[in-house]
Amino acid sequence: MDKKSLTAVARQQLKLAAAASSGRSSQTIYGGHAHSLRQTVIALTAGQSLAEHENPGEATLVVLSGVLALISGTNEWKGSAGDLLVIPDARHSVKAIDDVAFLLTVAK
Repeated sequence: MDKKSLTAVARQQLKLAAAASSGRSSQTIYGGHAHSLRQTVIALTAGQSLAEHENPGEATLVVLSGVLALISGTNEWKGSAGDLLVIPDARHSVKAIDDVAFLLTVAK
């Protein structure tokens, strides 16, 4: 059994993102390329984004802190702390409205 504080990981990743020239940071906390399930905490500073990309499999994100926009085509969904967003099976991007940290879960 492994236990992690998502609040602490999110706080750490936000500090790293603030110090990074890219304005982002991430840490995989469970799984990886050798597993069918992967969970990653991603932090973006306000105004930064993850460019449009394909969906690698079933995926959700849970906003841990801040506010973001999930964009797919002409559709846009906003999420704030505590919100669960199901990532569409289509090209999409994520934009940080505020400094944001979220848990991305992908099942391949």
